[in-house]
Amino acid sequence: MTTATTKPAATGAKSTVPLHQSDVDHVRFYVGNAKQAAVFYAATFGFDVQQYADLTTGIRDHASYLLTQGNIRLLLTSPLTPDHPAADEIKLYGDGVKDVAFTVFDAEKAYQRALKNGAESAYEPITSSDARGSVTRAGVKTFGRAVHSFVSRTGDYDLVNVKKGGSFNTKFKPMGSFAWNDYNKQHPCGLKYVDHLVGNVEEGKMNHWVQWYEHVLEFSMFKHFDDKDISTEYSALMSKVMASGNQLIKIPINEPAEGKKKSQILEYLEWHNMTPGVQHLALRTDDELHSVAELRRRGVDFLGIPDVYYDSVWKRVQAQGWEVKEDHERIRDLGILVDADDEGYLLQLFTKPLQDRPTLFFEIICRRGSQSFGKGNFKALFESLELEQERRGNL
Repeated sequence: MTTATTKPAATGAKSTVPLHQSDVDHVRFYVGNAKQAAVFYAATFGFDVQQYADLTTGIRDHASYLLTQGNIRLLLTSPLTPDHPAADEIKLYGDGVKDVAFTVFDAEKAYQRALKNGAESAYEPITSSDARGSVTRAGVKTFGRAVHSFVSRTGDYDLVNVKKGGSFNTKFKPMGSFAWNDYNKQHPCGLKYVDHLVGNVEEGKMNHWVQWYEHVLEFSMFKHFDDKDISTEYSALMSKVMASGNQLIKIPINEPAEGKKKSQILEYLEWHNMTPGVQHLALRTDDELHSVAELRRRGVDFLGIPDVYYDSVWKRVQAQGWEVKEDHERIRDLGILVDADDEGYLLQLFTKPLQDRPTLFFEIICRRGSQSFGKGNFKALFESLELEQERRGNL
């Protein structure tokens, strides 16, 4: 969720604005088996399994694993008791994103400001502390099942220290020796940041959530795409991109639009208990060719791009005034998408769903100045998605 020219601010920088989000603190997934999921993300996407919290560290109702790569922090959580909220959610939705947490200077003040702006509470402020410092977090509900937590940290738990491998929270312990961590140091995938996060909502609800982000979290509109921009012969969607005040955090909101057949947004909703949620995370790399090649080598399944796409893409990018510096043949061999705007070009590629339900997936993106989202690729991307939907019997 960072821009190409601005990196997350140090958490030590104080702000008097309650809802100033200085970073993505972490993205929490609810999963059926956190230990096994941690191995999957380590083996396929190169994440380090850095810390854990479970029965052995004093946690009785859930187990969590902290995965890191660059400035990306994924927190995988599984319920250990039937009354933990993750138990019902996994039954309804399968594995997926529950919480996108923001680092703020004061979590309680951010939470109170959001409530004053009209937010509904997900949970009240909770502080975990010991002699080394403290972590305070509080959450508000956003679209569907999703939550935004505000997190503030002190002492050894400051995010600056967490980025260096310090403790994530009071009951987390270091993973210690782990074969995949050693392997990933020797074979890095090069993922750096969460570039953006996409939410899927019901038809007619996009503008409602756009206004929610404007009024509650004090975001602003960054981009807008309608069904003329994002459509094929069969399906369409509309999208508005919301950004935090410093534009470090970007959240496109998608809704289905009328088409001859079922859009990918509607397919997501139908396999997500007709509940809005996070469709994909876009992970930034500085070297798209290296990252995609390494991920393919590890067995990551990406959407297939038809060869005819490359017959026109270079002229399309040149027409915007840019020359793609990366090896064109290698881009084609790896099936990478290319697009441009008036600020530069980008390279991107989308995985297939990361679980059996056709819901959550990842995007791997590299920005060479462009701050857009691949508008010129929408038609080719949607045609590839529709082929996959047809294979699943969901088009």
